[in-house]
Amino acid sequence: MPPLWDAKRRACISPEQIETLRSSVGTSRVLTPDSDAYIDKIKRWADSARKQAFAQAHDLDFAVCAGGHSTSGSSSSDGGLVIDLSLMRTVAIDPEAKTITAQGGCTWADVDAAAGKHGLATVGGTVNHTGVGGLTLGGGYGWLSGQHGLAIDQLLSVEMVLANGQVVTTSATENADLFWAIRGAGQSFGVATSFIFRAHEQNNPVFAGPMAFTPDKIPAAVAFGNRLMETGNGQAGCILGFAVAPPPVGQPMLMSVIFYNGPEAEAKTFFKPLFDLEPVMNTTGMVPYPLLNEMLNHVAGHGGRKSTKGASFNCPVRPDFMLSAFQNFASFVRDVPDASGSLLLFEFIHQAKICETSNRAMAFANRDFYGNVLAGPKWYDEANDDRCRQWARDVTDLLRREMETAKIEGRVRPEMEGEKGRTIFGANYERLIELKGKYNPENVFSKGHLLAPQFDAWHGGVPVV
Repeated sequence: MPPLWDAKRRACISPEQIETLRSSVGTSRVLTPDSDAYIDKIKRWADSARKQAFAQAHDLDFAVCAGGHSTSGSSSSDGGLVIDLSLMRTVAIDPEAKTITAQGGCTWADVDAAAGKHGLATVGGTVNHTGVGGLTLGGGYGWLSGQHGLAIDQLLSVEMVLANGQVVTTSATENADLFWAIRGAGQSFGVATSFIFRAHEQNNPVFAGPMAFTPDKIPAAVAFGNRLMETGNGQAGCILGFAVAPPPVGQPMLMSVIFYNGPEAEAKTFFKPLFDLEPVMNTTGMVPYPLLNEMLNHVAGHGGRKSTKGASFNCPVRPDFMLSAFQNFASFVRDVPDASGSLLLFEFIHQAKICETSNRAMAFANRDFYGNVLAGPKWYDEANDDRCRQWARDVTDLLRREMETAKIEGRVRPEMEGEKGRTIFGANYERLIELKGKYNPENVFSKGHLLAPQFDAWHGGVPVV
């Protein structure tokens, strides 16, 4: 039997349907490319439910957008309907209960600023114009993960609009099976319109900032990263990566962003091996926690053409491997000068706190003692699309081969769009298929993980996968 839904069969919205939609959503605005306020957003979850129902009734392609950081197309539609939540940006803090309530369109900048006024913080994105919804529902790593775990580990409840238009609250005690599923696979189950997070005290400033080194310092920097992963206590984190330095240098360099949640003297002692490498650029210092999550904003800025591939690495990382990865990056940006804004980043954050939670406790199934890699080509000329995307795929293959050489099971995690669910969710896949049959049987929310490449009818039977 063919799938119940096929993305290629969904229609573009017609002018007549646009007028019908406008008449059905009350005070919320429906904007088209010729609207003066096309970039403005919706205001209330009720209109989100009506727009979602409209898209389903007319078999329209539709997407949900919070921060709009997806490079896979999962938060956009070409000719269909986008439910854009980014006017829903209210954040409420309960200092006594230590909770943060954030609407579905919030960015992490909204959350960090509101919580910081009360000396609180939660685990959030390292780029603060990332949407809260997308990062959280997929798992959510951040600078505080070494101390507090993932963003989903901080979730207390979520308000969602389901495929049938019903608005529900889900938590450990209410719709608990759905709460299990959305913590890792939330994009496949509904529109998240509100989150309640556990907050943590963060009264003190943190030591953080970027540094740059000449490529000959790569082996020593990697040795430091290996020690951090082995002996760290969660207070510290370090990103090592490759990028093209701005003019007048204009050459590929080793870049680093470091973080220490404690006094400056302790931080300088901890990171002394890096400081001893004589960075050619060093702007580290004490900053309020909210400013920490601005430090990578410029490398993930809006505009241009982008792709994102993720992978994982196990420590100790071989210095020779990192040197070969640098040469790979340097060759790419030399051959495609249009892609000089690209990045290859290795995230060294101690994983013990993350791994305290079982991989079966929620849908997210990638807890282990390894670090994350981001291959992020950025370019402008459409003619370079294939070359840039292929480079990102080649880098993840390079990681896979390295882990196979070390006789360690490779964990390569490409951009989620189109990736097979069984690859991502492992032992949790079968339960997710069952729950998707309960909450999203016709695959209405289909722009995230492919939880079921082929859907059979859900009439009490078993899906064909």
